Amino acid sequence: MNQIFLFAACLFGVLLGAELLLGRHKGIYSATDWKVNISSFLIGLGMMRPLTSVVVAVVIAFLFPTSRGALSDWPLIPAFIGISLIAEFAFYWVHRFSHEGAGKYPRLSGLWKFHRTHHSGKYMNVLTNFRQNLGWLCIQPEAWIFGLSIYLGLGAAAGLAGGVRLVWNVVTHCNFRWDDPIRRHRIAGPVLRGLEHVFVTPGLHHTHHGWGRDGANYRNYGTVFSIFDTMFGTLLIPQGRPARYGLPGPQAHWLEEIFYPLIRKKTR
Repeated sequence: MNQIFLFAACLFGVLLGAELLLGRHKGIYSATDWKVNISSFLIGLGMMRPLTSVVVAVVIAFLFPTSRGALSDWPLIPAFIGISLIAEFAFYWVHRFSHEGAGKYPRLSGLWKFHRTHHSGKYMNVLTNFRQNLGWLCIQPEAWIFGLSIYLGLGAAAGLAGGVRLVWNVVTHCNFRWDDPIRRHRIAGPVLRGLEHVFVTPGLHHTHHGWGRDGANYRNYGTVFSIFDTMFGTLLIPQGRPARYGLPGPQAHWLEEIFYPLIRKKTR
């Protein structure tokens, strides 16, 4: 399964290079953006993701000491589909609660402060994938679901599911919108809109990162599959790109964006 992660890394490099060459990163970053992006990228990849993997492994082994390899005889494809759907369902609800918590579920309002870092950049490109609060990397349910799957003997299926999600995230965060011309096509447009009830396209995810016309960060919570957005009434199929990306209103201090809840600063 290493091939799919290598493919994701190559795809990320190619798309980043194309975005840079075509000026999609020119003049869009503030001083705060540079601090948030560099910190989250270096600390996230270099420390938090490996640390989260170790913590997940230790906790799961402690909770299920006799279950190692219990599902190792499961076929690859059914296991891959099952893990993918379970991860998507869990992520959908954690993701949704992180956006809706402050208004509908006050006890979950802190989730938004973990997740808002990913939305506060006023742009959309492949680097947005790494714009994360460090605590959010631990809260995301995929790490726990994939970790448990590996522990139960489904390492190949978990690796494939994780690799597909990684590739999908690179594509849906990219500044290039291959779905735009399809969406406008007389015949292909309705077909695409039908598929968007099942799969997340760049259009759906860009809408989730936007506000104003064709923007709605309270819709489209899926990563790969939009079926749960369809089922639970949170799907919004856009006509085009959002009028604006990012979040309206004041932005949190960059240290709080990265290190909340360890560091809390007054909003400016």
